[in-house]
Parts: sequence; structure tokens; C-alpha cells
Amino acid sequence: MRRDIFQAIADPTRRAIISLIALQAMTPKTIAEHFDTTRQAVSKHLRILTECELIKQEHKGREIYYSLEIDKMKEIDKWLEQFRKIWETKFNQLDDLLATIKN
Repeated sequence: MRRDIFQAIADPTRRAIISLIALQAMTPKTIAEHFDTTRQAVSKHLRILTECELIKQEHKGREIYYSLEIDKMKEIDKWLEQFRKIWETKFNQLDDLLATIKN
């Protein structure tokens, strides 16, 4: 079943996992050490993130390392870009207004 990436990032634990592995690939055990929850719960979050293709697995010997899938993160950024443009326009309008008031 393909999950929606926005449902995946709606969960704060999954966002925290994404932040952790954005810096470097980690094993499930290492990831779980950062949370006050069971390794099974972390594994469930990792499975959901993997199904959404936000993270990927790489086998190195007996260990599995999870790392961020940059292309999927770009998909999120592309969606956010439309709002970023709106915000920038609003801030520019506010700057203009404040400059007018100041003068």
C-alpha cells in the first residue's frame, strides 16, 4: 500500500526521525535511542517512512542503515513553494506599508 507523504510527515516522531537521519544514515537501534518509546514503535515509523519513499534502507553487513531520500523531500518542498511565494509577497507588501508610514 502506497502511503501519502504528507500523512507520514504529519506525525512528530516521524519528522524527528527525518531530522535525525538527514545528517547521517543510522541503524534502527541508534534511531530508537533518541526516543522514549519501544524499538517496535520506531520500526513502525521507519516502515511508514520507507513505504512513502521518504527514507531508504541500505544493508551493510548485518546492519540496516536508514537514510533520507532527497528526491522525495524535494516533492514536499515543491508543494510548499507555492505558499512560500504567497508569504514573501505579503511580507514585501508589509515592508512597503511600513516604509510608507515611516516616511
